[in-house]
Amino acid sequence: MTNTLHRFGDSASFFDDYVVFAIPSKGNNDSDSLPKLRRFLEIALEYKPVNLGDARNGGALRPSRHLNPLAHWMRDQAPDFKAVIDGLKVPTTCAAVFDDRTAAEGFVNRIKEEDRGLSVNISTSVDGAEQCCEHACMARHSVGYSLGFEGNTEKLPDSDVLMLSTMCGHGMIAHSLAKKMIDWVKEGRRTPDEAASYLARFCSCGVYNPSRAKRILSHVQSPTR
Repeated sequence: MTNTLHRFGDSASFFDDYVVFAIPSKGNNDSDSLPKLRRFLEIALEYKPVNLGDARNGGALRPSRHLNPLAHWMRDQAPDFKAVIDGLKVPTTCAAVFDDRTAAEGFVNRIKEEDRGLSVNISTSVDGAEQCCEHACMARHSVGYSLGFEGNTEKLPDSDVLMLSTMCGHGMIAHSLAKKMIDWVKEGRRTPDEAASYLARFCSCGVYNPSRAKRILSHVQSPTR
């Protein structure tokens, strides 16, 4: 079970969104899990992830307390994967995010071969997860579904806002911020790349997919769905 199940969108919208988690079990196999978790993240780098995450410290794009307002126009948007790996100090949930199915399949297969003794979850469409498992020649253990939104759903923001904001399963990306980024992209004040980078920095566990966010923002910039 993972909070990434609540990413909004139909099955087809996750063709570029694969989140692979490694999770030690507290009191069972966490005492020697740090080198295993670091190895998990190091292997992920070989498959060109778009984000890496450490549930305690965040992802490869992070906020900073030491910037002035001009940074909004001049800030380096490149993800710092090394900071995620070097910052891993205690056992926690680690994640690798991919925007390509072939890369995700290769990574899952490699992790199976390494057999580090950690629980591994894949979060994407059910079909996408099945394909990753089949590529690694293993049967899916179980499946979890999000039941979606209930109640007065007419009060929810539109689908673009929901797709952008729910990529942070901890709810750290406000609907109003996602809408603001959509508006800025429409007005030409930010590029989809810049807006996606801003949003990703608020995700506290590093599972945000900036590639999917960029795609969504590019659509609102030039609606051709």
